Amino acid sequence: MKLPPKPKDPNWLFYLKFEADPFGYMDFIYKQYGDIVTILSGSQTVIYISNPQGIKEIFTNTKEITARGALNQSFAMGTGKQGVLQLDGLRHKHRRKLLMTSFQEGRTQAFGNRICELTDKIMSQQTIGKPFLAYKIIEDIALRIGIELVLGLSEGDRYENIKHLFSVLMKYEQSPFINLLLQLPIVNQDLGRWSPQGFILNLYQKIFQFLYTEVSERRQKPDSLSSDTLSTLISACDETGEALSDEEVRDLLLSPIFAAQHASGAAIAWSLYWIHRLPEVHKKLLEELSTLGKSPDPMSIATLPYLNNVCNEVLRIYPTQLFTFPRLVESPIKFMGYEFDPGTILIGNIYSTHQREDIYPEPKQFKPERFFEKQYSYFEFLPFGGGARSCIGGAFALFEMKLVLATILSRYQLALVSKKAEHPKFGGLISYPASGVKMVMHGRRKYQRQSQPSAACF
Repeated sequence: MKLPPKPKDPNWLFYLKFEADPFGYMDFIYKQYGDIVTILSGSQTVIYISNPQGIKEIFTNTKEITARGALNQSFAMGTGKQGVLQLDGLRHKHRRKLLMTSFQEGRTQAFGNRICELTDKIMSQQTIGKPFLAYKIIEDIALRIGIELVLGLSEGDRYENIKHLFSVLMKYEQSPFINLLLQLPIVNQDLGRWSPQGFILNLYQKIFQFLYTEVSERRQKPDSLSSDTLSTLISACDETGEALSDEEVRDLLLSPIFAAQHASGAAIAWSLYWIHRLPEVHKKLLEELSTLGKSPDPMSIATLPYLNNVCNEVLRIYPTQLFTFPRLVESPIKFMGYEFDPGTILIGNIYSTHQREDIYPEPKQFKPERFFEKQYSYFEFLPFGGGARSCIGGAFALFEMKLVLATILSRYQLALVSKKAEHPKFGGLISYPASGVKMVMHGRRKYQRQSQPSAACF
């Protein structure tokens, strides 16, 4: 088997450097070894690819390269054993279709209005002149939107309970101190609820139990008019015509909520950073938003071209998902001048693909205009992955991103507290702003009405 080049660092040093500076180290690896690299993980051979033709091969060659659910078992703690990431074949296709239906329901006029109202409600609670962490605030907005879309809950004790559990889990998992502790073998074990790992597992157990109870109770009192994901799943049948079990419905709910909280929150926070760091981008966005008048509907906002390109550039320069989900070589194959035996793992490197100078000139520069100048293929611009394991909620995430940004920009005057560059941090699957994007609110925009949120976004 002829393999691509491998970094000279021993595995322990490789992962140490990656943890310390994932983006800088990936840039170094690309410069030193090119767009296809071998990484040995124990006895497992893993190939990382940042070449569009190579990525096309792993997305489209479904006969010799498969996207097995077994490759994603390491995520089962947070997605359940029957989550969509863990499924294969007809079950996987069927469940994806069900989930995509519910996300499509979220991209409507009514839910768009709700996104804008909720965004304004949370932002109006910020104290004028007092610095705040935009990532924390946006993450709260994104989590609320996700819970409402997936579970149909927007208020009450059950809503507050599940929101609290997800918020605590997120805070704990992103704590630098906790992450440092979990690097120690003795700490990275379940030693009871008062140990770091035990506390995390206990939170997951509470989330699983809450969702299971919610599924059971909702099934006893179904609402045929509800379009949330939970209602869609409990009224659906599987590929054999049988109703989905409560356990399977529970597991299918986890990934969409996590994605809403983590990925959407990070992407919108990055957007606020770039928009307020670059005055010309901010100015152009405000000018474009003003063309819709004071009360545009969400569907009009979603079609704004410059806003769309700003969102795309945010997802390009620091994609929230850095890698595609892994694929498995099933039979001997050759591509990009190399030979791969069965059992080899192939992973698309989204970040390094988005940083290629031959595709994106001056890739470190934030330039929304590049998306006016060229239409990129699915293998050149892939913020939501691709193929059978692409993000189910990608289109909804972009819709949400636009509405949240439009509401904030048109109603509030914000500024970055520091001129220092915000650096990315990688945790689990998600890239997020390391310092949280510290901002300050100077007030509401004078030309906006001060009344309660209406059916319009602003």
